[in-house]
Amino acid sequence: MNPLSIDFLGVTFPNPVVTASGTFNFGKEYAHLYPLSRLGAITTKGTSPRPIPGAPPPRVTETPGGMLNAIGLENKGVERYVQDELPWLREQGARVIVNVFGDTPEEFAYVAERVSPFAHLLELNLSCPNVHGAGLPFAHDPQAAAEVVRAVKDATDRPVIVKLSPNAPILPVAEACEAAGVDGFSLINTLLGMRIDLETRRPVLGHKTGGLSGPAVKPVAVRLVYELYRHTDKPILGMGGIRTVEDALEFALAGARMVAVGTATFSDPFAPLKLVEGLERFFAGRTDTWRDWVGAAHR
Repeated sequence: MNPLSIDFLGVTFPNPVVTASGTFNFGKEYAHLYPLSRLGAITTKGTSPRPIPGAPPPRVTETPGGMLNAIGLENKGVERYVQDELPWLREQGARVIVNVFGDTPEEFAYVAERVSPFAHLLELNLSCPNVHGAGLPFAHDPQAAAEVVRAVKDATDRPVIVKLSPNAPILPVAEACEAAGVDGFSLINTLLGMRIDLETRRPVLGHKTGGLSGPAVKPVAVRLVYELYRHTDKPILGMGGIRTVEDALEFALAGARMVAVGTATFSDPFAPLKLVEGLERFFAGRTDTWRDWVGAAHR
């Protein structure tokens, strides 16, 4: 029996370790290093209806315990990814979570429908601006988030999870999404932050603000996973500063059924694989399994 095997929304994953959206592209840069099928799943770079050029440079800067990024959701658009990237990724034997976004619920639904043949799960990025909401992100508006969920659920038969933002109250959005029929949740997305250069006296990032990720955000992420687990019976994919076996187990105790590695991959491309191997060593010879740890802090 595989102690790391986990069922998540009807899909059986060989282990609970996935890549975080935006940190692994579609896997081609890593496939020569190790088989992508060794990971629980690959979460793709965010995919939109049309190509997006992204934010002006500089786009990334280091911070104590992490990094700030303002990529601006740059991507080639869903048609290129459906043609070139997603078929290749499935050929590698990888389980695939496709991260999708748009400016309107209809755009979310369009992308979801196009990528569904290649996806095991769909992850909805609610942190992008809602053009009908005066630029307010969907994650800040429970009603708008619910409209996205309903539109996507009508467009696909794949399980749908929403990615929640720590920059807005999570529970009201989660409750609205549950009422709209969402299947599960992922959290957290990045925390909004800024750095200012002492010489130029201007923000370091071209977009001025960016998303903070890495070990610095882990305590916030663990708290929010813990709180959400208490309010829902939907499965949770947890992320935020995960690097080590201890990090992953802490998220599991808080309630995460699966975990994602993101920023750690930038400094070590083997980070997701090392976590899988570390968990394999941890559970070797033990009588308990990863599943026994999920939510154990609540029992």
